[in-house]
Amino acid sequence: MLSARELSESQLRTRLKRREIDADDIESAITRLKADRTINDRRVALAIARMESSIKHRGRTRVLQKIRQAGIDGDIAEDAVREVFEEVNEGDLLDRAMERRLRGTAIADLDERGRARIARGLAGQGFSLDAIFKRLGNKRR
Repeated sequence: MLSARELSESQLRTRLKRREIDADDIESAITRLKADRTINDRRVALAIARMESSIKHRGRTRVLQKIRQAGIDGDIAEDAVREVFEEVNEGDLLDRAMERRLRGTAIADLDERGRARIARGLAGQGFSLDAIFKRLGNKRR
């Protein structure tokens, strides 16, 4: 169950419960796996943060959301995001994401609806509205 990709403690518990394994057996297995460091929520959080930021080009907010969806504690999630985004230029990520959304269209050629569509999409990817509007040349309302 652990070979395909790293799982958080919460994800592993959920999968074991789905297989109707006894709660005491799950607890002993989790304890053993944590003791030998086979499962490590910090390592999983860092892996998710790296993948979401580098490969999927997501912003800080969306990366944090994905880590929390994996059932990882808020402090561990925030530390992982902080660590990964020290190495990543979020402005460059936003520029690449914006280029993909614009599909060759110049920002100046967009009407209000087009700018709003781009802004919504980028906000959904986890970028701050201030940074998005700054790139789009709009003032935040």
